[in-house]
Formats: sequence, C-alpha cells, structure tokens
Amino acid sequence: MGQIHLEDMEFYAFHGHFKEEQIVGSKFFVDLILETDMTIVAKTDNLSDAVNYQSAYKLVKREMVKKSRMLENIAKRILDAVFDELPGVIHATVSIRKMNPPIGGKIKSAGVTLSR
Repeated sequence: MGQIHLEDMEFYAFHGHFKEEQIVGSKFFVDLILETDMTIVAKTDNLSDAVNYQSAYKLVKREMVKKSRMLENIAKRILDAVFDELPGVIHATVSIRKMNPPIGGKIKSAGVTLSR
C-alpha cells in the first residue's frame, strides 16, 4: 500500500456563501492524498500500472472551476470524481482551504477535510 500526495494545489476561484465572494473570488489551496496498491508499479516502473497524479490534478482543477457555495460541496465532488475516474484508488482524503475568508477578523484560511 502507498500514498500519492498532491499538496498546495493553488486555484483562484469564485466559491462562497456570500454573493460578493462569488463575484470577487478568492485564492484556494487543495491537498489530495490517494491511497493505492503500488506493488506492481514499483516493479514495472510503468505509468500505465500507476494511479496517474497528473489526471488527479486535472480532475481537481475541473471541479474547482465549478462555483459552489460551500467547501464541503467541492470536496465531495472531488472525491466523487476520484473514485469515478481513477481506478486503483482505495482511499482518498481532500482538504480545501480558502485564504482570507470574510469572517470579520484576521485569519489566514478556513478549510474542510473529507475522506472516503
């Protein structure tokens, strides 16, 4: 068993509960951890035997473009896409952080983490 880590994928997107957030947008960071059996690819050294992390990045990017009001919704869509499109993934965890969220005080980020 092994893990693939995609860390601090950066996106500018238009997610948020408030109308202003959906107009102005914000910076988001996404982390994705994919658990998979790496026994075969470790022996063959062949991409076709691996979970392709470029494909994983592309599906995260695709889901980040779609507007959502809640980070939880985006995280669920990412996990749905991972299990629909990346054969060999046994478990996945996604974390999404919104930088400088409008909460009425100084804060670096707010985020959610979902696993399946």
